[in-house]
Amino acid sequence: MKRTANVKERCLLQTDSAYPAVLRQIRSAPGRLYVRGMLPDPDRPAVAIIGARRCSSYGRDMARLFAGALSAAGVQIISGMASGIDGIAQRAALETGGISFGVLGCGTDLCYPAGNQDLYEALLEKGGLLSEYPAGTPPVSGHFPARNRIISALSDAVLVIEAKERSGTLITVDFALEQGRDVYALPGRLTDGWSEGCNRLIRQGAGIALTPDDILEALVGSGKNMAVYAHGKGRPVPGRTKETCCADMSVHMDRRERIVWEHMGERPVTLQELYEALHGTEAGEGMGLPEITDILMNFRIQGLISGECGNKYERKAKVLNADAKSADRD
Repeated sequence: MKRTANVKERCLLQTDSAYPAVLRQIRSAPGRLYVRGMLPDPDRPAVAIIGARRCSSYGRDMARLFAGALSAAGVQIISGMASGIDGIAQRAALETGGISFGVLGCGTDLCYPAGNQDLYEALLEKGGLLSEYPAGTPPVSGHFPARNRIISALSDAVLVIEAKERSGTLITVDFALEQGRDVYALPGRLTDGWSEGCNRLIRQGAGIALTPDDILEALVGSGKNMAVYAHGKGRPVPGRTKETCCADMSVHMDRRERIVWEHMGERPVTLQELYEALHGTEAGEGMGLPEITDILMNFRIQGLISGECGNKYERKAKVLNADAKSADRD
């Protein structure tokens, strides 16, 4: 556990104008809030992404995928900077160029766990760290369940990536429900212990998170600023229409995105079929399923493909038309 004091801490009382209004509304609101870096923007949507500290490779991939897609659409990511799902999601948000906030169970001058020092420093630079505990307070076990009420209160929705049947993650869910927040869970295999908690939440009525769009479309109606996510239809480039973006979309793709795009063809294709097609070429050799999934999700965020045809992905008709017109010009 490393002490860091490069960024000055400020203490907010409930009576201060900068104190988050959403925290004043909850039961047992923190009397003081200690902050390093920024505070979440109340006019922008925020989603808490939480889950098991010890997680599966599936959980890691999905945490990266959902956090990256949500943050790319302008959503602030809230979590507890813990090992596992929390830290993975927050790193993905920052790597996408988004903003994330960590709610700590110790003083904001302490990095816990020590293995997240890089994330701690990144949050100070590109987001913020919050705690109800003053500087120097060690990470006592009893602090973490209590801080979960702050994580859920700062969020418009809570997404659970992985959780066992008896998991501390579910404490955050209880707070979220008490506070009137939407709760989503990522479904998993019935035989997978890491998904027991998520599957139970779905059985009890939680929203099923199959793609980031499931959450983004709900946030559109929240009244928050979703300017970068136009009514659930993707992220347009500022100053340009979606049709213009589609007409010359390959110009804005990196090399690997162009490879995936070209191999999708004009018919619906499954992830496995696309993976096998790519690995039959020199250009696509070495591309793993997580990377291909990330690229497909970025295409969906941009409105270039649809995924409603079973478990298949398809390039949208207007994009195909734009491709055809471009070919005619060539």
